[in-house]
Amino acid sequence: MKFATYTASGQTHYGAVTDAGMIALDTVFPQYPTLLDAVRANDLEALGKAAEGKDVTHTDVQYEMVLPNAPRILCVGVNFPDRNAEYKDGSAQPKYMSLFPRFASGFTGHGRNLVRPPENHTLDYEGEVAIVIGKGGRRISQDDAYDHIAALTLCNEGTIRDWVRHAKFNVTQGKNWDNSGSIGPWLVPFTDAKQLDDARIVTRVNGEVRQDDVLSRMMFPIRREIEYISTFMTLQPGDIIVTGTPTGAGARFDPPKYLKPGDVVEIEVEGIGTLRNGIEDEVV
Repeated sequence: MKFATYTASGQTHYGAVTDAGMIALDTVFPQYPTLLDAVRANDLEALGKAAEGKDVTHTDVQYEMVLPNAPRILCVGVNFPDRNAEYKDGSAQPKYMSLFPRFASGFTGHGRNLVRPPENHTLDYEGEVAIVIGKGGRRISQDDAYDHIAALTLCNEGTIRDWVRHAKFNVTQGKNWDNSGSIGPWLVPFTDAKQLDDARIVTRVNGEVRQDDVLSRMMFPIRREIEYISTFMTLQPGDIIVTGTPTGAGARFDPPKYLKPGDVVEIEVEGIGTLRNGIEDEVV
C-alpha cells in the first residue's frame, strides 16, 4: 500500500494510491487531518486496511510534497565513497557525517516542476532515499534503528550550487530555495530491512543515467544515521531524514550539467517507485 498527499478540485487530501487513482482517507480518519498526523499516530496500517476494497475517489489529481507540513527535515551530505572523492581535496573518509536542515517550503510534489530562480542558474539534482520516523526516541542504538522507521519515500534534493559556497561553514542557503527539490511521490510503509539494505537508487536526466548506486555502499548507513542524529536530538514521529546521494550530480561534470527548463529528472528505487519532475524558470 502507498499513501500520498494530493490536490483534487482545489482541495488537498491524503489517501491510498492505486493504478486507477486515489482513495481519499482524510474523510475516513477525521482525527488525522493530514498524513503527518497519521504517521505520528503510527496508524499507517489502519489506513491501509481502510482502503482495502474501497472505490477510487479521485482520478484527476496533482501530487503534493508527501508530508507538506513536516516540521523537521535533516539531510546527510557526502555519504558515498565516490562522492567524497568528487571533491578532489585529498581528504580521507570522514569520521562523522555532514548534516544540514531543509524546510518543507523547498520541496514540491511528484510530477510538478522544480523552480530555477532568476538569481542563479546552477540548479542541480541529487537523488536520495528518505526515511520517515514513526517512533521517536533519543540515543537509539543501531540494532534498534529500523524499528523507528515508519515509511520510505524518495527525494530530489535540488540545490543551487553557487549558493552553497556563499559561506565557509554552511550550505543552508543553497539548499532551501522555494520549490527547488521534491519529495514523494508517496510513502511506502517500511516492513522489511531488505527495502533499504538491498536498495539500488538510479537518477536519470532526460533518460540518461547520471547516478546509479546501492545503499549498502553508504559511508554512514541508515542505522548509523539514526543512531548519530538521535544522540544530540530526540527524533520525533514525522521527522524526515534524507539519507545521502551517490556520485554523478551535475556539478561534478566538466563542464557542469546543471538543470534547465524542459529537463526531466527521474529518481527510481525498486520497491518505492519513481519520483519525476520537470524544470521551469521562476516567474517574478
